Amino acid sequence: MTITEIPLTPDNQLFDISINNSDYKMRIIWRESGWFLDLQNSDGGDIIAGIPLVTGADLVAQYAYLQLGFGLWLFSDSSGNTAPGQYDLGYTAHLCIITEAA
Repeated sequence: MTITEIPLTPDNQLFDISINNSDYKMRIIWRESGWFLDLQNSDGGDIIAGIPLVTGADLVAQYAYLQLGFGLWLFSDSSGNTAPGQYDLGYTAHLCIITEAA
């Protein structure tokens, strides 16, 4: 198993990312209730939209039928499963990709 942290800042952002030799775009947006992630193909088409960034679960597990080949987990430096606040991403909240070793 390989765990890789995605370097984030507590800002709305759109970036390209390669996972398991596939290219994606990730959009992370703050809305009044929390942070949300959109996973897009390399052309910007939505694969999954509006994933709430919460701790304690694989964020893409319910989309297993897409056969992405990776998991996304949000880890917090705080104890418990608290959702990250507006200024926590990259500081006390860490978004990680988990892939199985080939």
